[in-house]
Amino acid sequence: MSDGGEPKKVDIRINSDGRYNPERTINVGSADEFVVSPNGKEVAFIHRGEVFVTSVAEGTTRRITTTPEQERNVSFSPDGRTILYASERGQSWDLYTTTLVRKEEKYFFNATLLKDEALLNTPAEEFQCAYSPDGKEVAYLEERTTLKVLNLATKQARTVLPGNKNYSYSDGDQWYEWGPDSKWFVVNFLHDEQWIGQVGLVNASGKEAIINLTRSGYGGYMPRWAMEGKAIVYMSDRDGQKNHASWGGESDAYAIFLTQEAYDKFKMTKEEAALAKEEEEKKDEGKDEKDGKKEKDEKKARDEKKEEVKPTKIDMEGLDHRRVRLTPNSSDLSGAQLSKDGEKLYYLAAFEKGTDLWQFEIRTRETKILHKLGDGWANGLIWDKDQKQLFYLSKGSINRYDIEKNENKGVGIGGEMVLNETAERAYLFEHIWRQVKKKFYRVDLQGVDWDKYKAEYQRYLPHINNNWDMAELCSEMLGELNASHTGAGFWHEAPNSDQTATLGCFFANEPGPGLRIVEIMPKSPLLKEGSKVKAGHVIEKVDGVEVAADMDWAKLFNRKGNKPMLLSMLDPATKTRWDETVKPLPEGGDNELLYKRWVERCRHLVDSLSGGQLGYVHVRGMDDWSFRTVYEEALGRYHNKKGLVVDTRFNGGGWLHDDLATFLNGKTYMSFLPRDQKLGTEPHFKYQRPSVVVMSESNYSDAHMFPVTYKAMGIGKLVGMPVPGTGTAVWWEGLQNGMWFGIPQVGMVDNNGNYLENQQLEPDVRQPLEPGIVSQGRDQQLEAAVKVLLGQ
Repeated sequence: MSDGGEPKKVDIRINSDGRYNPERTINVGSADEFVVSPNGKEVAFIHRGEVFVTSVAEGTTRRITTTPEQERNVSFSPDGRTILYASERGQSWDLYTTTLVRKEEKYFFNATLLKDEALLNTPAEEFQCAYSPDGKEVAYLEERTTLKVLNLATKQARTVLPGNKNYSYSDGDQWYEWGPDSKWFVVNFLHDEQWIGQVGLVNASGKEAIINLTRSGYGGYMPRWAMEGKAIVYMSDRDGQKNHASWGGESDAYAIFLTQEAYDKFKMTKEEAALAKEEEEKKDEGKDEKDGKKEKDEKKARDEKKEEVKPTKIDMEGLDHRRVRLTPNSSDLSGAQLSKDGEKLYYLAAFEKGTDLWQFEIRTRETKILHKLGDGWANGLIWDKDQKQLFYLSKGSINRYDIEKNENKGVGIGGEMVLNETAERAYLFEHIWRQVKKKFYRVDLQGVDWDKYKAEYQRYLPHINNNWDMAELCSEMLGELNASHTGAGFWHEAPNSDQTATLGCFFANEPGPGLRIVEIMPKSPLLKEGSKVKAGHVIEKVDGVEVAADMDWAKLFNRKGNKPMLLSMLDPATKTRWDETVKPLPEGGDNELLYKRWVERCRHLVDSLSGGQLGYVHVRGMDDWSFRTVYEEALGRYHNKKGLVVDTRFNGGGWLHDDLATFLNGKTYMSFLPRDQKLGTEPHFKYQRPSVVVMSESNYSDAHMFPVTYKAMGIGKLVGMPVPGTGTAVWWEGLQNGMWFGIPQVGMVDNNGNYLENQQLEPDVRQPLEPGIVSQGRDQQLEAAVKVLLGQ
């Protein structure tokens, strides 16, 4: 541009050789969810957001939908000729069906003609759909929490459970199931102003109040109908071991019997049940002899006629007393099903490496593993219609266990699909934008013009041909929200990628030859019985390969974690050479050693600065493991110290603020004094002495909420630097292409009515870390914390 001239836009053109093909063929070999057909001969499942059907016997797989948009929540009609599912086509989730066209074709996996139709298409979000057992109605969720029923004859919808009885944190976290008579639902719901899931019954008419079955502060989840509608089986952590802090713990399966008769039969011993069965058989034999041929003819007619479903009977009186714990041991439970006669419980539980399929004999209390699954997680345990086979998902594979044959088999999935990644990315962009608009914790999106930013960023989509760039684009758009817990990423596992092993030590920053060790960290693989390796020694060779000057020596450690490695050593002081065999740590294995080294250094600093009067703990994450460390050391190592420095720097969050603050807020109210020997005070398992919290700019999420809690409860002083306001609860949604993104969904509001998000927390004593001083081995924030605590 010349002096005084006007700037002009430079026309830049970049030619492409056009080798990128937006379509490619990928294998279909796993399922995200599935449902078994009424005849038990095929399974519908979701893979990469598409509906597929596979043959149970042969694994013949057929693609049912072909859309860039996502499908989910498959359900078979009772006659098996229609598949119902939800799809995010257009501007919302809606309900669609695919039906077999030719009468002579009975199965989807080998059908020639299929018909797709929209069943329910409105501006509202509608998904998690299911046919009623009689096939006359379809249940679904509207706007994620309102349970509604659509009558297929009248096309009229009615509300069964209003949306204010639930809260959806992540899509798919709501639960309901049709009763066998199509007149009732078992549901999860919430009490007003409480986030503890309860189990209830609600009439499908939508005209009756919820019957609360659990009424428990422990709650319950995943309720299912059992014993042909006579009982409800659900899971709860009421009797299991709990995490020492925060949420989580072991669960059990429970049954609530809807009638006294069903409960009485369930309570029978093995002998009593056998005698009762004999009596019933005798009565049946007597009737056959009395009625003769007439009875046989009527029985034959009944068998040929469709089996009549008995209405659900509920004895409200004594319902609270008809709850039974089914599982003999609490565990990491992911599914449970009771047999039709109520005599056996089948469940998926993790006790060893991963989840296994278990069986529990109710009357004899005998437990055994039916099938070991090894590593990994399994879920989705369901019966086929005749309750002869159990189906479940294990690491993406559909399994079935034949109860009569006592054998486990996989349901084959073998197929391919053409994937248009350009169209898929366009859909996912729209999906992310809409999810934020629907689920962000503030309706006004903090004043952000979200429609404008959609148009602004969407124009770059045609120029993106990979998911890394796609994730970056979405991250930039989400960043416009000026909110924490946003952004997007892409998980990609490169086969045979580099994995540099480590010896847990520091090498001198010099060209070599060889690697001179300057420090060996505690728990390094070099520290073993008989080893002569010390700081100052030099590694000259690795597995016989010389470490040459200025070479990239990391390649000598590649993919050798936990494998024997021969080190050729030199002691420069004595000119002695020798060989030693070690097993290096896998990639990233020294991260834990580095962290513990830093903690020990901080511990030493606090001890030195306080003259041995104060203890030090670091809260690594807002989780159960970190709480146990604080608990162990505060009441153990530092039981006789005058106070405790609680360091929360570099903490990325979790959910621990209340537990940790409550623990540090112990107030003495009683002493133990047997025969003049003082054994402590109450509360015995809380910290009762002064403490101070160290925080910094690196605190995030719940590590922001904890110092807020600590200050609000008036426990002690905050020392360090201001913490950014990032206190929200987030849902990180995984997408079908390997991407993920975050939506802050639950805002935290302080007692003054202000959101913690974007509200910076100021320390009581502001103290930065100056790089020049830190490089000298000092920690100014710990120095300030010790000064504050000793001055209290």
